[in-house]
Amino acid sequence: MVVFAAQGDPRRTMALLWRADRPVENRPGPRPGLTVDVIVEAAVAVADAEGMAGLSMRAVGERLGRTAMALYTYVADKSELLDLMFDHVHAEMGADRAAADWRTGLTRWSEDLWAFYLRHPWVLQVSGARPVLGPHENALMEGLVRILRGTGLPAPVLRGTVGALVYFVQGAARGVTESRQAAQETGQSDEEWWYARSPELLEVAPDFGARFPSLVWLEEGREVEPVDEEVPYMEQEARVSFTVGLTVLLDGIEATRVRHGGRAG
Repeated sequence: MVVFAAQGDPRRTMALLWRADRPVENRPGPRPGLTVDVIVEAAVAVADAEGMAGLSMRAVGERLGRTAMALYTYVADKSELLDLMFDHVHAEMGADRAAADWRTGLTRWSEDLWAFYLRHPWVLQVSGARPVLGPHENALMEGLVRILRGTGLPAPVLRGTVGALVYFVQGAARGVTESRQAAQETGQSDEEWWYARSPELLEVAPDFGARFPSLVWLEEGREVEPVDEEVPYMEQEARVSFTVGLTVLLDGIEATRVRHGGRAG
């Protein structure tokens, strides 16, 4: 399920995102019982608990003890609410990733983003094709670019590097979130799924090893040992893959620095 953000009225949504205009909350008279921030926080709680499929104006209203109609005074519709939610949760990342060197900074930034996506898996369903353009989303990217500028690479190269890092972290986190979702919706863990199908695969393809020797070699090269019985084995393996993949990316950035005249190190 992919959701496209920024579908509402641009002027109104931008004013809400940047808090440039708060006509409802600042109007004279009795203080309103709700605020945009309260509604957004409730909507985030709904999405965290029930996923994007469970998000609706009605569900948010029920969480607040109100009707869906009571919310429309503050947000125009679900699309506008989603924009506000998306930017709101990105405030958790902040912009400060101060570190002694760019490699440490990028490692910290990537690990924080990975954890962020696992806390809010619904964020991964919001397409990046049309960004929300809110302050916190921009702060996240500002922090990344600030770290990368420490590499000394030119802007055109950094643009591609930014994309590579973001897509890598998103892809790695999406694998974990989809694994969790599959277990919840099917009632079958990844381990159970594999144990049920692996014998069948070998039965219908007894020459699997001869036909796909590289895949067999790769599978035999697993080095993951379960360290936490509370965490599914596949998630632990995903974490190892994330760490290895990030190291490869950072090594590639270092090699690119050298190629562009920077010093190794």
